[in-house]
Amino acid sequence: MRSPQIIEKQDKLIAFVANKFQSGELDNEALVELFKAMGSYLNLMTISDYAKANNMSYQGVSSCRKIETIFGVKFVIDND
Repeated sequence: MRSPQIIEKQDKLIAFVANKFQSGELDNEALVELFKAMGSYLNLMTISDYAKANNMSYQGVSSCRKIETIFGVKFVIDND
């Protein structure tokens, strides 16, 4: 279970980025770079790529790994 402190900090971070984007201090390119950085922290991989990299079947990955859909694409969240 996530702590209330983490949820509060998450909300503050999202608000900070949104405010900076709306004020013009961040642009689309900056948000793409932020997304790439966060993806690397999470080791984001599509289910297919994760299955190939770990010698697993697509169905095996789907049934035993944390999957999140981001912008309509399913990713494995592998931050163990």
